[in-house]
Amino acid sequence: MDAQLPPAVHQFANDALVWVGFGTLVGLMAKAIMPGRDPGGAVATLCMGVGGTVIGCSTLMWFTDGQRVTPISPMGFVVATVGAFVLLFFYRLLGGRFFVEGDGGTRLRMPTYARRRARTNVVRIDE
Repeated sequence: MDAQLPPAVHQFANDALVWVGFGTLVGLMAKAIMPGRDPGGAVATLCMGVGGTVIGCSTLMWFTDGQRVTPISPMGFVVATVGAFVLLFFYRLLGGRFFVEGDGGTRLRMPTYARRRARTNVVRIDE
């Protein structure tokens, strides 16, 4: 007995696998453009890539008066990467990577390596 999937199920599985692969590539590209440590792992990268693809292609479609852009094209890859980059930026911004609450409101957070260097270059003059 040879069991075959209906064509609709086969097409859906194919599309889902393409979106997962493409979303992973786009998420990795966005993380390569904005390096740094992220608490998100592979699933967060995948979701960020798929979300960036939807945001980037939708925005381009809105600005070009409804001209459809397929994600699996050079232009689709570029706008998807930009969309994922924007998502990563806001993810880090809302996650407290750039700002920290202080005594007088919010202030810009100094990177760890700069804080260590600032402490070692302090010269004290004792009277």
